[in-house]
Amino acid sequence: MEYLDNIGKRAQAAKPDLQHLKSEEKNQILRKSADNLKLHAAKILAANEKDMEKGRTNGMSQGLLDRLLLTEDRIAQIAEGLYQIAALDDPIGEVLGMKQRPNGLRIGQKRVPLGVVGIIYEARPNVTADAFGLCFKTSNVVILKGGSDAFHSIQAIVTCIRRTLSDSNVNPDALLLIEDTSRETTAAFMKLNQYVDVLIPRGGAGLIRAVVENSTIPVIETGTGNCHIFVDATADLSMAVDIIINAKTQRVGVCNACESLLIHRDVKEKLLPVLAARLQEKHVEIRGDQEVCELVPDAVAATEEDWGKEYLDYVISMKTVDSVEEAIAHINRYNTGHSEAIITESYTNAQKFLDEVDAACVYVNASTRFTDGFEFGFGAEIGISTQKLHARGPMGLLALTTTKYIIYGNGQVRP
Repeated sequence: MEYLDNIGKRAQAAKPDLQHLKSEEKNQILRKSADNLKLHAAKILAANEKDMEKGRTNGMSQGLLDRLLLTEDRIAQIAEGLYQIAALDDPIGEVLGMKQRPNGLRIGQKRVPLGVVGIIYEARPNVTADAFGLCFKTSNVVILKGGSDAFHSIQAIVTCIRRTLSDSNVNPDALLLIEDTSRETTAAFMKLNQYVDVLIPRGGAGLIRAVVENSTIPVIETGTGNCHIFVDATADLSMAVDIIINAKTQRVGVCNACESLLIHRDVKEKLLPVLAARLQEKHVEIRGDQEVCELVPDAVAATEEDWGKEYLDYVISMKTVDSVEEAIAHINRYNTGHSEAIITESYTNAQKFLDEVDAACVYVNASTRFTDGFEFGFGAEIGISTQKLHARGPMGLLALTTTKYIIYGNGQVRP
């Protein structure tokens, strides 16, 4: 496809321009980009309202509308992410040790950019600035393929940042947007391996599966979030209720929201009536096993599908268990490897949970909503990896680098 071929060539042409920039030059541009996003917030919000109106007309769920929505506060938070990235140490050029061989060769490793990073994402306009900031700081060119649901918002943010790059005498093709939102173009983008070094999908299970199955570009898989909270027999129940309400209802359309709750049978009668009342205040539908349904009259009987479901909505599944071992086994069967939490006062059970639950992020007595690059101190994130090779969990600057060996000699030849 000629359109994508042209974008790929432009990305490759911009690579050396970025890699010649010094750290402070990159930091200045990141700060200017943040300033300009706030300065042009009204234009971005007007574009976002077009997307929101289309979403409402098309019956988009409340959770997805919330994920699409931009406000002045959210734009300020996006800008703050860029400020934070600018304040972080630049990993590019870092030498990771140097050893001398018996023949006198000195061999070390040095951090370098991945090159050209492609990102395919859905109705998440904040990803636009996050992806640019992290890629730019690590001297990577980024090609964005956003979803049609957020097209106007994404376009407005990209236009603002590209103008900042041009005004700073930097090649604006450090940030490229594929404006054709058709499925055919998306499929063709996944085959652009002659230009793109790595592809990162951010979105629902369908998008991620399509990219993993069809891409000829190496993929970093960012997973869906069927996140669990287990309330242990020793839990502080007041703390548990507060954590569950936060994890489920603070934002429902995000991958680190709690979707499934496991409750030790010893505390079900004390916990469930109070928790159910709080959840019902937030209009959360409860889908439970038989014991949950007996204690919560408004609960709906859960099906097998519910245990593995990422709702991204005001719905939560609940199951009672006899032990921490049973909870861990259930989680490892149904989770997506994202974020899992235990509420407990038992050090032994906390350590067992931390050791045996197979997920990128495992919490003790805290909300799963903290699985986020911003909250982890990365400024932003390129995504949350649920795979185990190269990167796992919230991906910040280091996840966008690779290494090369650097070898110093003084005339050695191999005998």
